[in-house]
Order: sequence, then structure tokens, then C-alpha cells
Amino acid sequence: MRQERNLLILEDGSVYSGRSFGAAAPELDRLVDDDRAAAPPAGAVGPHASSLSGESAAVAAPLAEGKAAGEVVFNTAMSGYNEVLTDPSYTGQIVVMTYPHIGNYGTSNDWSEVGPEEGRRSAAVKPAGFVVRHLYQGPVPAGRCRLEELLAAHATPGISEVDTRRLTLRLRDQGSCNGVILKAPDQAAGGIGAADLERVRAFLKGFPPMEGRNLIGAVGTREPVTLNPLGSPRIALLDCGLKANIIRELTARGAAVTILPSTAGAEELAETSSDALFLSNGPGDPAVLQQQVELVRQCVDRLPVLGICLGHQLIAEALGAKTYKMKFGHHGINHPVRDELTGKVFVTSQNHGFAVDESSLPGEAQVWFKNANDATNEGLVDRKRRVLSAQFHPESAPGPTDSLWIFDAFLDAVRES
Repeated sequence: MRQERNLLILEDGSVYSGRSFGAAAPELDRLVDDDRAAAPPAGAVGPHASSLSGESAAVAAPLAEGKAAGEVVFNTAMSGYNEVLTDPSYTGQIVVMTYPHIGNYGTSNDWSEVGPEEGRRSAAVKPAGFVVRHLYQGPVPAGRCRLEELLAAHATPGISEVDTRRLTLRLRDQGSCNGVILKAPDQAAGGIGAADLERVRAFLKGFPPMEGRNLIGAVGTREPVTLNPLGSPRIALLDCGLKANIIRELTARGAAVTILPSTAGAEELAETSSDALFLSNGPGDPAVLQQQVELVRQCVDRLPVLGICLGHQLIAEALGAKTYKMKFGHHGINHPVRDELTGKVFVTSQNHGFAVDESSLPGEAQVWFKNANDATNEGLVDRKRRVLSAQFHPESAPGPTDSLWIFDAFLDAVRES
């Protein structure tokens, strides 16, 4: 049976043809339907999130699940695709792997980065779609499943045999943008006609940009849960879409961790009798998460406050700084970061599309880390107010172990407070 052809179409009309794998991509007539009332995609609830206009089209069933369409970003990791696919921070995005050969060691639930409570109730695969150059389809070790089986099981369309080098250069030079994976209307040629392409572009024009999107409600736990309850210190972890390895690293160091929903307020936090507030990573725009920022403001003079990735950005906003959308972000496991306090450089795992504007930082907040490639902010420290944060992922998964010491620094700060 001939494998179906898929298309990745960007909002500028760029078309990338390839072979289908994973879940079936939506057909054009299901993707857009000019006769139905338009509706915004799931998760587009931020104050700046746009809705589809009547001239574009309604969202089809695959998009109601947050699949097929989203911001297209590239990841430079050479391995770790299972961890990438299960990272909640990729919610609302289509991930392009720059390494050309993907899938050769299969997938395993043991490598999932979805948090323990979320994993019991929702799909493990978080991105809206997956783009690769060459998909390995041979045998995998016993007890594992093939990559295409993982995507199919979680309603996620993929596309292979794409010129990912050309696509990555486009995203690097012009910036990340919205795109959609759909079944090629012309299966024989693997293409799309001019009129149909305009229909897709109209759809993408109305699809909300990542800037202004509040996506944390689509991920994370719904109920508090405590792990290692007899441990010390006691950490309240606000789950905005956490990676499971954050929990593993904290509990491995003896901490008791109470995971709270992202909607938790000061009262729920107080009920945990925690020694510190830890803010997780997560998807979307930090500037629209005012409820979470307010929680940090209420805590920052009472408790040690620690944060990773989105958590770092929420801390910066609470301290009075601003965040901004990056051109194409940092997504990979080979990003050098410099410790501004010691001058040491180490390699980190990163996944973010927003950054903290250092020029807006209040005087008491000290820059802890900088990205050695582009000098963007990678962490803050305010020892008087007992605040520490890292933009990168010290828990890695996937990635190097160079920055695991950050967890020791976090917990040392809590114990010393």
C-alpha cells in the first residue's frame, strides 16, 4: 500500500511535502470549512489570542485536540526525541528535528517527561505535530514501541522526508511561525493547488500566535499530590506543565514535593506548610499568566522562590521585569551558558521561545546566568529575597548533566533560609 503524502504549510505559504506517519493528518475539507462558524483553537485563551475570522475557517476535530496546527519550531538535539515529544512545554507547537535520522531506538513510557498525575489522565505526546528528515521504521529493542506507533496512539500527525535543513534555515532567518500538517489534496503529486493553498493560508492567518496564548490550563495536575512526604525540605511545586525529571531530581535529594495545580493560590500553598515555592516549566506566553505572577508576588518576601524555564520568567515578571518573544527561541541540548558569578561555562538543555528583558530588571535582582551564544538572560538571583531561577533545564531529559548542580544550589538556598 502506497504511503500517504502529507504537507507542512507555513503561514507565509511555504509548502514542505513528505510522507505521513503517526496519526492521520486532517484533510483540507476537514481542516477548513467556509460554511461553518469559526471557532478559536483549544488553548487560545490569552488576552491577545486572536480567533478565526469568518473569512477563514472553523477548526476541525484534530485541532480541537490541539493537534495538527501550531507554532513551528526547530530542535537541534541529536537524540532524546521521546523526551521532546512528552515535554508539556511543547504544547501548541509543531517540532522540527534538525538531526536527520530519528526513531532508531524506539520509544518507552519510562522516558516520558509528563508529570505523574497528568500522565494518568491525558495524552503523553504534547506537540501538535512532528517533522523529521528520515524516519527509522525497522525493529526496536524488546519492550519498546516504534516512534510512529507512539504518535498514532496519541493522535499526533507526523511528516517525514522533509527537507529539514531548508525548513530550519527559513525558521532561523525569518523566525518561528504558525503552520499546519495536513493530508496532501493531490496525493499523486504530493502537492496542493493555488486555490486550496490560499484556503490554508486564510486558516493560518486566523490561528493565534504563541504571543498572548495561555496554555498552562491544558497541562499539569488537577489535584494536589505529595511525593516523598517524609522528606525535607518541603517544596510546593506549582505545576504549569512540569517535566517529570524535576520531581525525580528534587526527591533524589531528599525533598518532599507537593505538586499543586497551576491555578493554586496563596491559601492552597499555605495548606502545604512548605518551606519554599518552586515554579515549573510550561508552555505559552508568561506575560498573560497574571494569576501565577501574583502568587509569586505574595510569596517572594515570605518564602524562598525557585523557578525553571517558564518559572524563571514568572519570577522575573513578579519582580517587575518584562519578558519578550524571541525570534526562534532555544530548543536543543547543546546550549552553552555562563555563570556570571563564577565565570564558568557549561552545556545545557533548553526549550523556550520567550526570554527575560534584562534592561527591565529591578536593581536588587542580579543576573546569575547568560547564554554564551546570544547573551540572553538565563537566570536570576536575589539572595536577600531568597530568589533563584534558571531559564534552561538543569534536569535535562534529554541533555547533558552539566547543570544538575543547580538543584543542589536551589535546595541549599532553602535550607539556609
